[in-house]
Amino acid sequence: MELVLFIGLQATGKSSFYYHRFRDTHVRINLDMLRTRHREQALLETCLAVQQPVVIDNTNVSRPERARYIAAAAGAGFRIVGYFFASALADALRRNAARPAHQRVPDKGLGGTRARLERPSRAEGFDALYFVTLREDSGEFDVQEWVDEI
Repeated sequence: MELVLFIGLQATGKSSFYYHRFRDTHVRINLDMLRTRHREQALLETCLAVQQPVVIDNTNVSRPERARYIAAAAGAGFRIVGYFFASALADALRRNAARPAHQRVPDKGLGGTRARLERPSRAEGFDALYFVTLREDSGEFDVQEWVDEI
């Protein structure tokens, strides 16, 4: 089984990538939908218990945020795959501004997320790690295998 962990700023294409690549195979866990950590934890525990592939579609920008998912998934024998969504803050702000009003994140919120962003590393417990960029012209995604910096 597999836990996929998305990592990146808001408005970088994470949810679109889920629908493009994982919607037919993985349950999506997202705090925007579930609203509370309690609900999120309950759904995660259920997916792990029944061996259901799952995608964590949150920003997951810090190592401690990622560690709780990684530890739980590793304990359940899941393969852990990370996707880092690269984007300049200016591009994320522009895409965010184009969202419907009820889906927009305040600019300060995006800036705060960017300030907390820690690049992932395989050493965190990932079995595989990928670098994702959104092609603005086509809306398609480029996915490359991650290379840890030395």
